Amino acid sequence: MISDWKDYRLSYTKKAEELLRGLTLEEKISLMSGSQTREEVRGAIQKKIKMHYNEIPYRAGGIKEKGIPPMYFADGTRGVVCGREKSTCFPVAAMRGATFNTKLEEQVGEAIAEEAIEAGANLFGGVCVNLPYHPGWGRAQEVYGEDTFLLGEMGAALIKGVQKKGVIVCVKHFAFNSMENSRFKVSVKCSKRTEQEVFMPHFRRCVEAGAGAFMSAYNSYQGELCGQQDYLLNHVLKDKWDFDGFVLSDFVWGIKDTVASVNGGLDMEMPITHYYGQNLLKAVKAGKVSEDTINRSSLRILRTLLAHQSEIDRNHGKTDYKKHQELALQCAREGITLLRNKDHVLPIDCTDKRKKIVVLGYLADCENIGDRGSSQVYAPYIITLLQGLTQYGANAEIVYYGGESLNHCKRLAKEADAVLIVAGNDYMDEGECIAKEADDVSTDRAGGDRTETIGLKQKELSIIESISELRQDAIVILVGGSTIMVDSWKEKTGAILLLYYPGMEGGTALAETIFGKNNPSGKLPFTIPEKESDLPEMNWDTDEIWYDYYHGYTLLNKMHRTPTYPFGCGLSYTEFELQNGRGWADSENFYGEITVTNIGKREGAEVIQMYIGTLNSVVERPEYTLQAFQKIFLKPGETQKVTLSCKISALDYYDEETNKFVHENTDYVIYLGNSSDRNTLKKYKAIYRCYK
Repeated sequence: MISDWKDYRLSYTKKAEELLRGLTLEEKISLMSGSQTREEVRGAIQKKIKMHYNEIPYRAGGIKEKGIPPMYFADGTRGVVCGREKSTCFPVAAMRGATFNTKLEEQVGEAIAEEAIEAGANLFGGVCVNLPYHPGWGRAQEVYGEDTFLLGEMGAALIKGVQKKGVIVCVKHFAFNSMENSRFKVSVKCSKRTEQEVFMPHFRRCVEAGAGAFMSAYNSYQGELCGQQDYLLNHVLKDKWDFDGFVLSDFVWGIKDTVASVNGGLDMEMPITHYYGQNLLKAVKAGKVSEDTINRSSLRILRTLLAHQSEIDRNHGKTDYKKHQELALQCAREGITLLRNKDHVLPIDCTDKRKKIVVLGYLADCENIGDRGSSQVYAPYIITLLQGLTQYGANAEIVYYGGESLNHCKRLAKEADAVLIVAGNDYMDEGECIAKEADDVSTDRAGGDRTETIGLKQKELSIIESISELRQDAIVILVGGSTIMVDSWKEKTGAILLLYYPGMEGGTALAETIFGKNNPSGKLPFTIPEKESDLPEMNWDTDEIWYDYYHGYTLLNKMHRTPTYPFGCGLSYTEFELQNGRGWADSENFYGEITVTNIGKREGAEVIQMYIGTLNSVVERPEYTLQAFQKIFLKPGETQKVTLSCKISALDYYDEETNKFVHENTDYVIYLGNSSDRNTLKKYKAIYRCYK
């Protein structure tokens, strides 16, 4: 297994240079150009041909007679998009973020790599770590949550797993891509500190994890298209972070100018040849692009391809889809987040007698696995929530009704032992959006950002309200990719389970949780505020937007607002006691240590989280930010001491005058707990004044 991908790729530099010397200018440019034409892509979309997006890996480069294999791209943030009715559909990244389990995510990466190789791909574009500035972003489901540190750690875990099998990871979308409806026209602006401390660290973490490729974003940053950004691609990514891999464009509409993009650091146009290919050749011959620039890009592509292909050839073997489906189920089990459980309504015990359980809401009977854009996975089967409940509940009578008549909902609820209300979103409410502005491509406008509200639809609110007139022990199962407002109705329910988009085995995981086989351990990867006005202001249809330094839990802390459910929270069917904590620092790291005991009657998992803040800082800072976490599994009565750490440098701030990160000799506070809630976090001062 490769322990350092960067060093390994660099060891192929000499071989890549030798190959490069034997290539013509035209051949070098062919390595930088996708094999489809713009007209082919446009025609496929307009005609809605039978083949779905990326059913066959998209090709770039490849020169057989020179021993250079092509680059074959497979998309997907919840599994491999290529193929039909074969790939494993994992829960969306938001749910996998809720597991707070990097080891599990690494296993997901290995499984995805195996399926990508079988599909004929050697480049996987499914590590999406964009930070959702506002939870209404349509593609928030494709990322691990709102927090910079969580994004970086989970993204790094997926990279490690995928590249363990040799497949090149493409990290996307670099950068500031967190709105859909305006993504082709918007220019994002922010302060330099916000850029460096909030929107960049998770991308840098992916570089440190050894990612072999990056994808640029459709949007502009500071007035310049990200795919043509000398600052982002050359100065930050390649020079400052010393990234050794290559950069490819977001698809079809990612660049608009041949010279600006290639000189700006864009190594490969995908999946088309429009601005590169012959247009790039003309630009070189006209003296607008130097051949040295072409050589640098070609070398990056060749070196990465050769290094990874050797590992792919070594790791190629039989793909165990059954094992991957079980892994998808485990992700769903660990990601389900229990937000409310009044009077221990859950789990439902059917061992003593047969119980009548009424399931309300049309989403219960839908194959609701998330967005149907570029991340859509075509699985061999999908266990809906209703199917899961029906198949699992052997000693229960499951009665389903879509909820069209409120009076009938009430009649059913009146005679039931338990009521489950399924509510939330599907691909029509949120997801990737391809607007007509994108080169006049005509498509159905589904998904996109949640521009009106991030709460439930009125029909679903009415069902909850109607049932609450009879009983206040209903179990609400929320489906969706990000924050859903609950404050107006949560007190009228017995329990709330957040199911995200749970993948092909989501129905099984739900049933196991409802009936008590699975003890939920998911933690919110985002904040659920009391009011939508507690979120950053957003204009979803705009040419320009300013992103502030604060968002999510850091914004609520700054405003001294208490969220309905804080980042990192999640209940269990057992109880955990945290005792004997302490915090300290040495010459390189901050540490937090605490003892955790399962004081309940069943085994379960807890996520211990370490946040760090400063006292008396010379600059304005968040009260605290997440800097480490660990998921532990404990049997009843079992105790474990958990020690967490982070680099001292992780708390440096970015000085805009010197354009450098600066360590501050001040008092630091280490917070330990099982959520970001300031009322439950335990605080420990760690004075550190000897930073080198």
